[in-house]
Amino acid sequence: MLQRIGFKFSIKTMLVLLLIALSYHLIIIAKLIPYEAVWGGRLTSIEQMRQFELFSITINLFMVLVILSKGAIIKARIPLFINNIFLWLFTLMFAFNTVGNFFAMSLWEAIIFTPITFISAILCLRLALERKAPVSS
Repeated sequence: MLQRIGFKFSIKTMLVLLLIALSYHLIIIAKLIPYEAVWGGRLTSIEQMRQFELFSITINLFMVLVILSKGAIIKARIPLFINNIFLWLFTLMFAFNTVGNFFAMSLWEAIIFTPITFISAILCLRLALERKAPVSS
């Protein structure tokens, strides 16, 4: 069933979603979106928001690196099996995040991010299941 989702489509879609997420985190740091509207509405201070956002940006950048490597867009020296382990971990992270977003105190977060994290979990699973290393083009 997941094989019906194209490998290249999964790579491109995940990269777009991650770039949108990175932009969103930068907008939060710039205080254009109130920090009370993110992280399930559980943040209590600007300092806590900065810590959470910087951690999230770091994780997102790492995910971009892993996905670029998996898609042979860059030549990172990440062995395929290690790359797949990370993709399995991303799948689990997005699956748990989907549940967390569903129960977020912020209705906005629940409505917008629940489907996005669900789709991300499916796409990461699709990429993790790809056993062969793609040839860079």
